[in-house]
Amino acid sequence: MARVEMVMPKMGESIMEGTVLKWLKQVGDAIEQDESVLEVATDKVDTEVPAIHAGVLQEILVQEGEVVAVGAPIAIVETDVNNAVASAPAAAPAAPQAATAANQESEDVSADVPHLPQAQETQTSQPSAQPGRFYSPLVLSIARQEGISMADLEYLPGTGKENRVTKKDILDYVEGGKKSLSQTTGTAAPAPQNAPQPAPAAQPEAQAAPTETATAKPAPASKPAPSVSGNQELIEMDRMRKMIAQRMVDSKRIAPHVTSFVEADVTELVNWRTKHKDAYKKREGENLTYTPILIQAIARAIQDFPNINVSVDGDYIIKKRDINIGLAVALPSGNLIVPVIHNADQLNLNGLSKKVNDLANRARINKLTPADLEGGTYTVSNVGSFGNVMGTPIIMQPQVAIMALGAIKKKPAVIETPQGDLIGIRHFMFLSHSYDHRVVDGSLGGMFVRKVADYLEQFNPNTVI
Repeated sequence: MARVEMVMPKMGESIMEGTVLKWLKQVGDAIEQDESVLEVATDKVDTEVPAIHAGVLQEILVQEGEVVAVGAPIAIVETDVNNAVASAPAAAPAAPQAATAANQESEDVSADVPHLPQAQETQTSQPSAQPGRFYSPLVLSIARQEGISMADLEYLPGTGKENRVTKKDILDYVEGGKKSLSQTTGTAAPAPQNAPQPAPAAQPEAQAAPTETATAKPAPASKPAPSVSGNQELIEMDRMRKMIAQRMVDSKRIAPHVTSFVEADVTELVNWRTKHKDAYKKREGENLTYTPILIQAIARAIQDFPNINVSVDGDYIIKKRDINIGLAVALPSGNLIVPVIHNADQLNLNGLSKKVNDLANRARINKLTPADLEGGTYTVSNVGSFGNVMGTPIIMQPQVAIMALGAIKKKPAVIETPQGDLIGIRHFMFLSHSYDHRVVDGSLGGMFVRKVADYLEQFNPNTVI
């Protein structure tokens, strides 16, 4: 019988951990290869995690609501289906745990493996502090919340790969009273005082001691819910709204925002779409919207002004060769998500239309992948879809600019002709361009949005799609 660890997969660039939202399978359930087993939330997207092996789910190591680092075990799968199915129904709730404990000596269940006896720990633990050792973001986050110093972390024995400190290691240490390992003399452990073996944190009697050192800080208390009166309703932000709020605050704090506005005459564009939208709908089975036309104009303007297509890292400007345009999409929940059209400058109008429709549709049914949300270099927000004529959008960090597209409105206008000026009805829209004044000055920010307007006003009415 083969027992295989199912680990938290890497779900995109810079994603180091995820939160288990919901297990779609329970212990004892048969699993097909590539079948979805659980739902995971990251700071970019909510997604389903498929099984990489067929078999039976023998043990769930991470419960719903828990945060787990990328690469850490989340479940045990028994790949010998016949034997596993026969034994699973008769197993008592504690049986899978006992079976797991018996097999963990030969398998690397690093994140949730129980501490081994002292004799075994002596072989795996480092005999002294380990400065410079790698710590996962999850471990560092727990350390900050619990007031654990880096000096104590260096002495904390780790059961993970290459003696790394796992989530269980640090939680066991917290439950054991957070005794200062860097200052412990060794009297609480059977090891001699002159041996810097950090055994006290691993011994049951040491863990049971509730004493804390004077330097240990209490865990920060969560902010209490505000009180409301009888005619008010208290609504807690969901996870995505909290994330959006934090990112918007961070962006306004990091980047000094400036916004330039241009009004564009898009009459030719409107007439062209009106002429072709029904035939396109019949041929492709989807709508022809203004968005791909606007994105095409922005991609062309970025080629003219490549210094808009940058990001900022400290005192350095990183210039991007790829033109990856993010598109803000409103979700049914009221939240926003920004999927990315990669290499938008290499797609024709039909390709952009299909990509826009695909990303928008999958965003609304929560079927985006982490790859769909990565690598954006410039962002577009279509505030016109809500009937707004203009807006002052907030930049997606670490990008340096974002454009809001306003609603298209009919207006009377002066039309210049060879025979003289005339008054006519034209279609106009506002383009609102917010940019990071640390690296984009008014001349560049203003010329860029003007160039986008020029491309829209010069739209060729003979364009084929």
